Amino acid sequence: MDNVWFIINLALMIGFISLLFIMQRKHISFSKRVFTALGIGILFGLALQLIYGPTSEVLARSTDWFQLVGGGYVKFLQMIVMPLVFISILGAFTRLSLSSNIGKISVLIIGILLGTTALAAIVGIGSATVFNLEAIQIEEGDAEINRGTQMEETSQSLAAQTLPQQILELLPANPFLDLTGARATSTISVVIFAAILGIAYLGVRRKTPEQAEVFAKIVDAFYSIIMRVVTLILRLTPYGVLAIMTKTVALSDFSAIYNLGKFVIASYVALAVMMLIHLLLLLFVGLSPLQYLRKAFPVLAFAFTSRTSAGALPLNIKTQKSLGVSDGIANFAGSFGLSIGQNGCAGIYPAMLAVMIAPTVGINPLQPSFLLSVIVIVVISSFGVAGVGGGATFAAILVLSALDLPIALAGLLISIEPLIDMGRTAVNVSGSMTSGILTSKITKDIDQEVYNNPHNKIEEVEV
Repeated sequence: MDNVWFIINLALMIGFISLLFIMQRKHISFSKRVFTALGIGILFGLALQLIYGPTSEVLARSTDWFQLVGGGYVKFLQMIVMPLVFISILGAFTRLSLSSNIGKISVLIIGILLGTTALAAIVGIGSATVFNLEAIQIEEGDAEINRGTQMEETSQSLAAQTLPQQILELLPANPFLDLTGARATSTISVVIFAAILGIAYLGVRRKTPEQAEVFAKIVDAFYSIIMRVVTLILRLTPYGVLAIMTKTVALSDFSAIYNLGKFVIASYVALAVMMLIHLLLLLFVGLSPLQYLRKAFPVLAFAFTSRTSAGALPLNIKTQKSLGVSDGIANFAGSFGLSIGQNGCAGIYPAMLAVMIAPTVGINPLQPSFLLSVIVIVVISSFGVAGVGGGATFAAILVLSALDLPIALAGLLISIEPLIDMGRTAVNVSGSMTSGILTSKITKDIDQEVYNNPHNKIEEVEV
């Protein structure tokens, strides 16, 4: 009988995928297809959990097959991240869009990322305080104890680095290794390597323009091929969102979510406030927040469901370009945002944990010196947080160990970690896009007509 139910589940998923394909063939907009996939995924996941229960063997087998679509899509996106970053930054030099102000652009992007992370830490502190969150309120089970033990072991193997050491980690010692994505800071290292090649190209162009012209044509050819691959992969977004969302909802432990509802609500209030801050920053520089939300929805929806900032990078860059940001700045902002200043994972989350855990060791979390220490340490520790699932845990370990707080208590939230991580990832991606848009506006590089054009959305580029 289990096989029958498994086949029914699989047939339903194939049917929903077919529906999305029919919508694509009828040229229904990209945003509407993503939104439809998101809605179907939530409803289908809820239905599966209500029918089978989260621990059902049938459900586990079904979601394992669903993962072929969702996990496959994420892997395709991760496959193209490094080639896209490398060729886009290098191409920005060959097309002269970054040759004169690369230093200013880098400083602005990193400054905005770190500045918004400091604001995110303040928001996290405020939310934890308003909701009166304390770690002692949470019951410890076997899963929580095991998670806490793992975090303590990780903290011992990952001694907190000084700021100079963290900056040194960003530099590419072996660019070929970094092109494989082997390190948490590989993406930024690839950006730096591509920028060095770009600067070298400018020098060659001055002395031997014939050779530089040949190199530029090769780069442009590779750029065209890579962007075509990106387009092909992004067309799969609705299918990936459907499968990922279905699996996430179907396997969620709603009893644990109910018991820790206060923490979930506090986290999402903080994330919503941070999103509002992004919109206010855009409004402050004279850009429409509504236009941003309309065009950013597909990438934010994907980041929410997939929980991977790195996987969302191609959509991130495409969205920035649909908002009038140039290739170079879009790639710099998206790439730096993967490892520096993640507002959700490296800003809000560790700050909330610090305020929650401090009373367990007799520290007043509202003491000004403690609050200042939290904000400063959060900003410094935000260097090198990987843009994949687990980045928030790494950030929490760094911050809590630097504040000399018990790291194991952070494991108490393991049961609701996936649910909170969805919102954190969306805020991370929004923060990196906001840094690119603000940088473009400050450097007067943004195409305001493209930004304000409601028809120049990502589906116009992809489909």
